[in-house]
Amino acid sequence: MEIRHLKYFLKLAEELNFSKAAEKLFISQPPLSRQIKELEVELGAQLFERTNKKVTLTDAGKYFEKEVKNILTLIERATIQTKKIADNISGSFRIAYISSTFSGTITKLLQHLTEIYPFVSFKLYEVGTAKQITALEQGKLDLSILRAPLQSLKIDSKLWFNDGYALVYNKKLFQLKTDKDIAKLADATFVFFNKDYAPHYYHSLLEICASYGFSPNVVHESNNINSIIQLVRNGLGVSIVPASLAHNYTIDEIEFFELKNTRLFTEVMLATPKGEKSEIAEAAMKFLMSSLV
Repeated sequence: MEIRHLKYFLKLAEELNFSKAAEKLFISQPPLSRQIKELEVELGAQLFERTNKKVTLTDAGKYFEKEVKNILTLIERATIQTKKIADNISGSFRIAYISSTFSGTITKLLQHLTEIYPFVSFKLYEVGTAKQITALEQGKLDLSILRAPLQSLKIDSKLWFNDGYALVYNKKLFQLKTDKDIAKLADATFVFFNKDYAPHYYHSLLEICASYGFSPNVVHESNNINSIIQLVRNGLGVSIVPASLAHNYTIDEIEFFELKNTRLFTEVMLATPKGEKSEIAEAAMKFLMSSLV
C-alpha cells in the first residue's frame, strides 16, 4: 500500500464519482479504478458500493476514510517537523496572535527573535482562537498567542497572563467616574465581538453587563478589535474589551474604564503543537513571560 493509493481513495470518497475524481487527480479513469480495486483487495474489504447511477462509501469505507485522513495529517506533520530539524534554526517560524493582544509586545518579540535567529523567516498571522487551535493541531503553526478555553488534546499551552476587562467609550458621549456610573449605559448602543467568532468571550461580556444590572443593546459586531475601537471612536457605540488594550490605544476621543470590581477575567495563553520541542518557541515564550515583569 502506497501513499498515492490513500490519496486516490480520499479523492474518490470526496467526489463519489470516478470521472470527477480522476480529473482532479490528473489521471484517466481506468487507472483510478484499478488502484481502488487493488486497495480493496489488499485490505480484504469493499470500500465503495458501485452502481450505474452512483458511488457510495460502505461502512468499512467510511471508517477507512476517517483513519486515512488522520494518517495523512500525521505524515504531513512528520514531514514538516523533519524539515525543521534538518534546517536546524533556519527556515521559517510561524506565529499567530489574536487581534486583542497588544501589538507593541508582538513587534518587540519579532525584533528580539530576529536578532537571535537572523536566518529564520518569521511569519506573523492575525487569527482567531478557534482557527489557531485547528492550525496547531495540523502542525501549521509553531507558536500561538490566544485566549482560553483551549479544548484540545493535541496542543501544549501555558498561561501568559490574566487579563481583566475595561469599558471603552467616546468621551464626548459619556463620562464615567465610578462603577455606579456604568448603569448609565443601560440604553447605550454596544459594539461586541461576533458571538460565532468568539462565543466564550461574547458570553463573558454579557455576564459582565448582567452584573451591573442590564442587558446590553448589541447593535454592531466585529471580528477585529481595531474595528471595534474605531467604531467606538466614531461614536457608534461603547464596548467592553480586554483591559490590557489600554496600553495600545492612546486616542484622544476614547477612554478606557477598567472594571476592577468584576471577578471575571480572560486567560491569555501561549500554545505550541503537542510534544514538539522548539528552541525558537522556548525563546519566544521566555521573552513574552519576561515582558510582564
